[in-house]
Amino acid sequence: MLKTVEGVFKNGKVELLEIPDDVEDAKVIVTFVPQGAVDLRSRGVDEDQALELRARLKAFAEDWDRPEMDAYDAL
Repeated sequence: MLKTVEGVFKNGKVELLEIPDDVEDAKVIVTFVPQGAVDLRSRGVDEDQALELRARLKAFAEDWDRPEMDAYDAL
């Protein structure tokens, strides 16, 4: 099962903002979030709503990530 935890990258190291209690050893993937990323709370979307939306849209992720879909970014 995937687990998401926020953290901060500083001085070449990643510091987690919380330590997951059910993970001892695991590979990780670090995604750098640009400054000014969408703040869902300011748009009236709470954490539960965001989780539900993410789950509903997950089925489309494979299609969205295909290289040929980059053509739509310029529209």
